[in-house]
Amino acid sequence: MSNRIKELREKQATIVTEARERLDQITNATDEARAKELETQHDAAMAEHDRIEKLIEREEKVVALERRQEEQRAKQRPNPGDTESRGQDDGDKIEYRGVFAKVVCGGFDDLTPEERAVLRQGTAKFEQRAQTTGSTTAGGYTVPTELSSEIIKSMKAWGPMYDENICTDMNTSSGNPIKVPTVNDTASTAGAHTEAAELADTGAKDVTFGQKSLDAYAFDTEFIRWSWELDMDSIFNMEALLGGLLGERLGRLANSQLTTGTGSSAPNGIVTASSLGKTAAATAAITWDEIIDLEHSVDPAYRSSPRARYMFNDTTLQAVRKLKDGQGNYLWQKGDVQKGVPDTFNGRAFSINQAMDSLAAAKKVMLFGDFGKYFVRKVGSPIIGVLRERFWPDMGIAGLIRFDGELGDTAAVKHLITAAS
Repeated sequence: MSNRIKELREKQATIVTEARERLDQITNATDEARAKELETQHDAAMAEHDRIEKLIEREEKVVALERRQEEQRAKQRPNPGDTESRGQDDGDKIEYRGVFAKVVCGGFDDLTPEERAVLRQGTAKFEQRAQTTGSTTAGGYTVPTELSSEIIKSMKAWGPMYDENICTDMNTSSGNPIKVPTVNDTASTAGAHTEAAELADTGAKDVTFGQKSLDAYAFDTEFIRWSWELDMDSIFNMEALLGGLLGERLGRLANSQLTTGTGSSAPNGIVTASSLGKTAAATAAITWDEIIDLEHSVDPAYRSSPRARYMFNDTTLQAVRKLKDGQGNYLWQKGDVQKGVPDTFNGRAFSINQAMDSLAAAKKVMLFGDFGKYFVRKVGSPIIGVLRERFWPDMGIAGLIRFDGELGDTAAVKHLITAAS
């Protein structure tokens, strides 16, 4: 851990301690003006805590990139008595990842015959679709494993709906439609059996199956351009930069579609597919009682799932954090940051999803249920294409991705909607 990160963590710990002291000062005997002042100070402290957390995330990312760059420089330092650099010894083989980065930064014409062969083999291993070959400016090559991982990591950071730990992933190499059988048997029960009695066969207990389709809708990032000067930097830095940029754009897009997609020539977003759990009494506010009603509108079989959670916009979280009991105590507290305890909401896991609506009239502002019943179908890996002459002397790169989403059982995830007026 760098000294900078250590200092920021210590500052966070101090902020948490001071915020707790302010909350403890609010009692039934505290006058309204003083209580309001302490609340304002507490909110400002937590906002500063969140700001520092973002600084720590940036610092950690830079430290990781610096460490990676140093490792690569170490590999490239000359060996004693050897005119070749590390990473190019006789025992080393040319990797697709390195050749791909060379294409991005230098073009196909700069490749050696051996590198061209590796590139051809690599594109045969990875999925290709709607790509033009044989042209330096128009040719597209699939993302190498390391860059693909960076893109997926960035996508998760920009939206929870693409996280396989939240929803159920279905990865396929082709985009043919997948039929998913659905069934909701939570209302069916068994009955008492009378000795020697014939078992009933009325059909009332038959299982009713349904079927939903997971398709493969294609989306793109449009072109990301960068300068010729930036292109001259290390190819390893360039890979991290491109992975982050493409991942952010694809992440926002995928999360939005998987959240509020209409289901018509697009994924059926989880908000769109969810069923009504609770209607709030107010147009731009919710109560803790209404949140509890939402949770209990979901069948206990789904509530007990390890993937049961809440999901809402950050502004909704802000409003809920300010809810108090009759004695002026906050109803919900964040996890103890000093001890590293993860946050929970009403004793449940939760996700912040900025693609969901904020508090306003007739808005589905909160979800609860078994998110494992939402299927995210991913087709292959992201595909990228590079253009050099079109933007000369600058560079251009774009990403393509195919996916779909569908809720297997609408009773598994329900929403809380605000009053219309």
